[in-house]
Amino acid sequence: MPSYTAPTKDLQFVMHDVLKVSESNVPGYADLERDFTSAVLEEAGKLTSEVLAPLNVVGDKEGCSLENGVVRVPTGFQEAFDQVREGGWPGLDMPEEFGGQNMPYVLGTAVGEMFSGANQAFTMYQGLTHGAASAILAHGTDAQKATYLPNMVSCEWTGTMNLTEPHCGTDLGLMRTKAEPQGDGSYKISGQKIFISAGEHEMSSNIIHLVLAKIPGGPEGIKGVSLFIVPKFLVNDDGSTGARNGVSCGALEEKMGIHGNSTCVMNYDEATGYLLGEAHKGMRAMFTMMNEARIGVGMQGLSAAEAAYQNAVIYAKDRLQGRDVTGAKNPDGPADPLIVHPDIRRALMDQKSFIEGARAFILWGASLIDQAHRSEDKDADGLISLMTPVVKGFLTDEGYDMTVKAQQVYGGHGYIEEWGMSQFTRDARIAMIYEGANGVQALDLVGRKLAQDGGKHVMAFFAMVKDFCSENKDVEGMSDFVEPLKTASKHLQTAGMFFMQNGMKDPNAALSGSNDFMHMMGHVCLGLMWGRMARASLDALANGTSDAAFYETKLATGRYYMARRLPATAMHLQRIESGATPVMALAADQF
Repeated sequence: MPSYTAPTKDLQFVMHDVLKVSESNVPGYADLERDFTSAVLEEAGKLTSEVLAPLNVVGDKEGCSLENGVVRVPTGFQEAFDQVREGGWPGLDMPEEFGGQNMPYVLGTAVGEMFSGANQAFTMYQGLTHGAASAILAHGTDAQKATYLPNMVSCEWTGTMNLTEPHCGTDLGLMRTKAEPQGDGSYKISGQKIFISAGEHEMSSNIIHLVLAKIPGGPEGIKGVSLFIVPKFLVNDDGSTGARNGVSCGALEEKMGIHGNSTCVMNYDEATGYLLGEAHKGMRAMFTMMNEARIGVGMQGLSAAEAAYQNAVIYAKDRLQGRDVTGAKNPDGPADPLIVHPDIRRALMDQKSFIEGARAFILWGASLIDQAHRSEDKDADGLISLMTPVVKGFLTDEGYDMTVKAQQVYGGHGYIEEWGMSQFTRDARIAMIYEGANGVQALDLVGRKLAQDGGKHVMAFFAMVKDFCSENKDVEGMSDFVEPLKTASKHLQTAGMFFMQNGMKDPNAALSGSNDFMHMMGHVCLGLMWGRMARASLDALANGTSDAAFYETKLATGRYYMARRLPATAMHLQRIESGATPVMALAADQF
């Protein structure tokens, strides 16, 4: 059975050596002292490694079942969910007013990586609840917040998001679910939603569904969509749960992975719902949840890669196969361990350098969210808005690829279910699809985010990279990081100019290169993160750290990324500059 060890040491390194969270002036960050965050991460790490990780294979093998409208979760999930709930983990970064602990989002993200890495399918139950609670917190009335948030923050009640319908996925303007106004201010919701994660189960006493629907007579298309709170059980005036609402699970989807999460077809038959936010402004409210979810899904790409990598390293060190071409490293044995071979090292270094760079990237993104929300920093809000499709799209594309590389280390055993590597690959695959497929993320980045606020935020990012390179160009040991980053950033800016010069007269020229641009920007972001981690490591070594091996390993891993991974920006630029012609050359009937 695969194992999982929470990466607490590396999380601490990013938060304190790189981001220097406790020195930040963001409200609440002064509390994030090393000893405090260490205690939180160690406790979370123990729970994830000892309780959640062993259930990962159980969830994959057993899956969920539907019996007379009731969804049964895998063995052990209920007890583990109770343990998570009792520890207060779901409300770690939620407001104290509603029972949370009001910790910064960056700490919640660090803990979230460990939960997801240990058991992705399980963690989705609380993850979707967190997103739904955030949407109610941002857009609900005082009465709605008081009614739903205390129980959602504690996960006594869980939550979902309901967007997709059988006939429409990304194009939500085509939805048919209707919301008929009632005399008492409520609505009757009727329609069917599919792919609803955690849509039905018995681990919580109520499930609060957030449902997109159209009020008759509203504007056509996406402008006529509203968002509604539709509880599984209606809530009485005293806060207790009352009658069962007209919502039910019609079927469970049979999926490639995340078998431990109940992915449901949800039927709404004149279910009572309550408008969340303004009528016909449902996408504005839902995007509060979706943007948070996209950061969380990006984290799933990272966490799946981490879990797979850990097991691949163990296997590579244990499995004897062939001899080192430079001389036997295990002369008393029949063969040398796999890890001596350069191609295995390449696969492992690809994984390690991606994972550690991605971890820094996502925690930096979480710190931007804290700046935006806790300090009301509009520039930080604009920057994380720009980065969200990169976090979601790039980290899940690359994270999936890294699980495949980890599986490959096992050779034939990687393809055998007994070894567990298949599950990491199957579970990671969904992250590239849900919460907006990665092609849509790339279109969002190129079509909307680059030009947002007149291009202010992408220009700020370019300036950030330029300033970092200028500040570190003469620092001993930094040239291996600064020069590749400067080159990659120039590639990215050249691609942006190509879109500006060609996009208006030939929109397909920009759209054909959107995926490449997303990956190019992802590489530059990880290059910047590696630059920052390198500088932090050099400073630690110069100051006489007692753990020199950790920082020297960090530098060697970073140099690998800059030398072997970051040059991909040149390839992506060449693809972008080829324009739309190669992509659009065939007529539809020629495929």
